[in-house]
Amino acid sequence: MKKQSKKINQPEKEIKDIEEPARNASHSDAGGEIVVEQESEIDQLAKKAKENLDGWQRCQADFENYKKRSAESQKDLIKYATQSIILEILPVIDNFHSSTDHIPEDQKENSWVTGIMYIQKQLENIVTENGVEEIEVKVGDNFDPIYHEAIEDNHCKDCEDCKCETKYKNKIKKVLTKGYKIGPARNASHSDAGGEKVIRAARVVVE
Repeated sequence: MKKQSKKINQPEKEIKDIEEPARNASHSDAGGEIVVEQESEIDQLAKKAKENLDGWQRCQADFENYKKRSAESQKDLIKYATQSIILEILPVIDNFHSSTDHIPEDQKENSWVTGIMYIQKQLENIVTENGVEEIEVKVGDNFDPIYHEAIEDNHCKDCEDCKCETKYKNKIKKVLTKGYKIGPARNASHSDAGGEKVIRAARVVVE
């Protein structure tokens, strides 16, 4: 009886030996599919992360450009406002010059004259500290339309080839009001330094 039982169990063992490798192969295939799916997800996440990084870098660059543009706009605004104020001050300085140039010599030591001269000097210092310079011009200089404004001319209007004494000489005969140009302010940094600009031409009489 025992020998017969052993014979009956033998086929069952053979069946188990066949099913076990198949079951292991099935688990192996399922594991491989999971790995492939995970690798695909990792690739997608990496791609998304790169897109987010690129977007952040673009935003950062745009913000830096915005800050630079804002800083430049602020500089231009301050410069424009400064020039506008200076243009309002210059006529006042002209009036001071007209007044002090005609003070009699015997009164120049009076306290009221000293006070006027002090105020005039303060105004001149304000425009100088903001980069304003007087345009050098004197009688006999050649007329330059960049720096000079001809209020009156005394040359001969009949012809240009005549030999009369009033023939056009293109020379400055008289300076009516001073001219001013503006460059970088004294307290400006080197990076803020720019070219000069005439903010008011000297008003002259030309012959």
